Order: sequence, then structure tokens, then C-alpha cells
Amino acid sequence: MSPRRPAPIQQLPEPTEAELELLRILWQQGECTVRQVHEILAQDNPVAYTTVLTTLQIMHQKGLVKRDASERAHVYAAALTQRRAQKRFLGKLLHRVFEDSAAELVMQALGSGKPASAEELAMIRMRLNELEEQHK
Repeated sequence: MSPRRPAPIQQLPEPTEAELELLRILWQQGECTVRQVHEILAQDNPVAYTTVLTTLQIMHQKGLVKRDASERAHVYAAALTQRRAQKRFLGKLLHRVFEDSAAELVMQALGSGKPASAEELAMIRMRLNELEEQHK
């Protein structure tokens, strides 16, 4: 049987909430075994080891994670960085929900949920200043 080729990044499916939770662990920790992912996840959310294993196997089939099977305990890693995943899924959201209006997305993001901290507002101002300079 030939090794499975990963799906091109553009064709990767959107992760489910459970898959996204496992991706967050892999983004924060780097490469992990199933046991390591399970231990981290189980700190806040009691879940069976076999559920984590099955979810990671499905994610591997989808191309969301890479698997190193050279050792007895398989090691998993995210197939794309957190930054690339955010950019990709934000692009889909922007198109589907906000009709490609970045301004509308930003206005909604700033007007709902937890208020932005002073540090976050400073970062937003810096980015806006950069964008203004690019348009001059």
C-alpha cells in the first residue's frame, strides 16, 4: 500500500470543534503522542483515550494532522500552522458571512464579546497605521 499523500492546504476540510480543540493543543505543544494530547485535554474535559485516538486518526485521514509512525507510539503534528489556519478559515468566514467586507467583520468583532484590552487596541491602532501608510 502506498503512503497517503496529504491533501493540498486549499482542500483541507474545516475542522470540527473537537478537532479544533486537538489542533490547539498541537499548536501550543508541538508534536505529541496520543497519550500526551489525552493528558492535556483530560485536565479540563474528561474524555476517553480511545476518543482522542480515533479523532486524531480521522484528522490524519482528512489531512489536518501529520503522523510519524516510525516509533511504537505514533507522534502527531498539525498539518498547518495556527497562523495559516486562522488566515484560511477567516477568509472563508469573511466571504461567506461578511460578503468580503473586512470593515464589517472588524466592526462586529470589536462590538461583540469581550472588550479589547488596552494592549490589543494598541496593536489594532498600529496595524491600522501600517495599512494607512501602504495606501499613501
